[in-house]
Amino acid sequence: QVHLVESGGGSVQAAGSLRLSCVHSGYRDSTNCILWFRQAPAKEREGVAGYFIVAGTTIYDASVKGRFTTPQDNAKKTVYLQMNALEPEDTAMYYCAASVICSLNLTIASMGHITWGQGTQVTVSS
Repeated sequence: QVHLVESGGGSVQAAGSLRLSCVHSGYRDSTNCILWFRQAPAKEREGVAGYFIVAGTTIYDASVKGRFTTPQDNAKKTVYLQMNALEPEDTAMYYCAASVICSLNLTIASMGHITWGQGTQVTVSS
């Protein structure tokens, strides 16, 4: 059974940085990627970044490209979300997910199996 635990959220001023961690265990054979989503109050959950496990490649939403990266530490079974140049618009609850379908479009990703972490709050003040 896949299990994900996020950490690293907090409060930061605009232009600052945070690094979120997603520790994963119990991969399903069909798990193809670790995705990062976020959800702001009164908004839909949106995908921001993804790490393709086999290929080792990454994808980013246009809103975060150039600011966010997803480094990994395979020995620690951890995928990170390094967030730089944070903006108040980045304020949200951030979730990592182990997914069969590697898409930042939640509707598409939801067509396959997804396991969610518990989420971690990121607040960026201006």
